[in-house]
Amino acid sequence: MTKPTIKAPAKKNKAGLAKLNFIQKFLIFLAFMLVAFTVLPAVVVLVIGLLPTLTIVVTDTKNINKITTVGCFNIAGVMICLNNILIQFSSGLEFSILNNIFNIIIMLGAAALGVLLYYALPDLFVFIFKNSAQHRLKVINAKLEKLSENWANILPEDN
Repeated sequence: MTKPTIKAPAKKNKAGLAKLNFIQKFLIFLAFMLVAFTVLPAVVVLVIGLLPTLTIVVTDTKNINKITTVGCFNIAGVMICLNNILIQFSSGLEFSILNNIFNIIIMLGAAALGVLLYYALPDLFVFIFKNSAQHRLKVINAKLEKLSENWANILPEDN
């Protein structure tokens, strides 16, 4: 009679995800290389266009809101330029797209718009809410003054 073998559970890191062994990492690397070589023009435009997002991912990993805002705007800008590659797929097209300064401005300008929105939008909301609260306070004070004038005639004054 043979004893059943008990498999050790996969090692998990702090995030609760199982660690990949060398063979799995190698297979993922090969899959990425296969994709990169088959759609090289798109990969070149994606890598160059997504540099602002990649920079924020590397430098500011804790700030998910910033990564999301800048990344979404950056991807939107890159997709405008990537559309030309997906319509006319040829090997030299990525360099013609990257040589056009307007395409670079669109890709990187969209990321700059995301950064601007990330930093300016909270201050804009604070300004709007503060003005709204001040306006409500003025309306309440005006109503209070009106009530005190109306009730001043009715109530006797205390000496």
